[in-house]
Amino acid sequence: MIDQIRPADLPHWIAAHAAHGPALVLDVREPYEVQAAGIRADGFELVCIPMGVIPPRLNELNTQRPIACLCHHGGRSMQVAAFLSSRGFSHVANIAGGIDAWSTEVDPSVPRY
Repeated sequence: MIDQIRPADLPHWIAAHAAHGPALVLDVREPYEVQAAGIRADGFELVCIPMGVIPPRLNELNTQRPIACLCHHGGRSMQVAAFLSSRGFSHVANIAGGIDAWSTEVDPSVPRY
């Protein structure tokens, strides 16, 4: 199952999955998007891998580690979360609302685009 979490609820999701290892936020946006509006890792590791190159780089991710996927509004990250889940990843979440919601719920200094 893929958890749907709001950006403000990410710390609670991380705590709930702490027994499975340190959480990773997987930003699946394109490099220009990450440059325009990036987040700081706070209580999680941040890895940026664009959606289109997830399949060939899948071996860089641990199937047992908690992974929360992030994109602009939540559509691409949901597709990646579903892909990871179908490949045996056990603890996957989609950050609903994406970086846009992150800006309004967590850190207003993150630009909206």
